[in-house]
Amino acid sequence: MSQTRTISDVAKDDARPGGPVTKDGEGRRGARAGAEEGRALNVFSHGFLLLWAVMIVLPLVWLLLGSFKTDSEIGASAWSWPSNWNLDAFNRAWEKGIGDYFVNTLIVLAFSIPLTMLLGSMAAYVLARYDFPGNRFFYYFFVAGAMFPVYLGLVPLYFLVDMLGMLNTYQGLILVYVAYSLPFTVFFMHAFFRTLPTAVHEAAVIDGASHTRIFFQVMVPMAKPGLLSVGIFNVLGQWNQYILPMTLMQQQSGFDKDRSVLTQGLVLLNQQQGYEGDLPVIFAGMTIAMLPVIVVYLSFQRQVQSGLTAGTLK
Repeated sequence: MSQTRTISDVAKDDARPGGPVTKDGEGRRGARAGAEEGRALNVFSHGFLLLWAVMIVLPLVWLLLGSFKTDSEIGASAWSWPSNWNLDAFNRAWEKGIGDYFVNTLIVLAFSIPLTMLLGSMAAYVLARYDFPGNRFFYYFFVAGAMFPVYLGLVPLYFLVDMLGMLNTYQGLILVYVAYSLPFTVFFMHAFFRTLPTAVHEAAVIDGASHTRIFFQVMVPMAKPGLLSVGIFNVLGQWNQYILPMTLMQQQSGFDKDRSVLTQGLVLLNQQQGYEGDLPVIFAGMTIAMLPVIVVYLSFQRQVQSGLTAGTLK
């Protein structure tokens, strides 16, 4: 009995502040403190993510519901369900030019994205895998391009494209998109190419493969996760670009074909409404512009995440 009381007294002393504490007691108290901090951090992070998701999802739902409503329903309640689920607003938006703007955007991205990925990955591969005089200079030159705000170069860019005779042309906007997307592509892929195993590259050199063959048949397949990730970012960035096409894709005369892209088309559609008040058409146009990028991102979400983490795990 006395021994039991002695052990109990020791335990009470350990529990009291300032009492004798053993190493096991310190470990248990440290583990409990760490667990409490981890729970608090999880609650904070999950709460922040939940708030962020609500801030993103609610406007998208509001926009989608407005595409199926009438003007009176939109003015009455923002979150009420449409009385009639039909695609009339989408048809009107498509007929008022959204279809042409959508096609123009697809034409530009069909050439700008492959060119960006090809040139950016080739430049990043050379800068990452080969040592030559000026290597660091060219790398930091590309990185500096990512820090250059687009707005500072609009005026000289306009005169340069005008001097080349490429205003309001697909090829002019494609080249500008490629130029502005290269810095981020080179920066991202440079870090990814440096993580790839050198033994595979050396084995291909020993086998007599040319530099071109090594790049396209050995290094590119190994870098596919990184290429897919940066490709998705380029698609999102170029699809949502507004200031560059607004500057370079203006009709130069009454006979020029309107080659405005989707972001311009939404602004023009809003201006064309005037006092008509056809809000469902504007909502439908924004939904048409929004859905493709959401589908692309959701379809390749896992690949994007694996590409972002692959470089740190190798």
